[in-house]
Amino acid sequence: MYDRIVLTFFVACGVSRLARFNVTAEALSEGGDKVKYFEGTPIPTSLLLVIMMGVAASQGALHHALWFGKIVFAGFTLHPIVLCFAVSGSLMVSRIRFPKF
Repeated sequence: MYDRIVLTFFVACGVSRLARFNVTAEALSEGGDKVKYFEGTPIPTSLLLVIMMGVAASQGALHHALWFGKIVFAGFTLHPIVLCFAVSGSLMVSRIRFPKF
């Protein structure tokens, strides 16, 4: 249950990040044609999470054998690896400026 909440948060952060970029792109470009930096990490950085989960799957770390085990609290399970998605989602909606290459 906790995993689903964290993953829903991650998706909501991605949607919010895209919406914010669409609304603020003109202001961030400072009158030019292109944006010089991103506010928050770009959505494609989530590929790192996909690669991490792919490596875990290739090593057989699936279901109950996920890396870092599981924590059961109040009858619900949390897999600590899901917290990587929470951090990534939080960075997507942060105000931290990342240069655009």
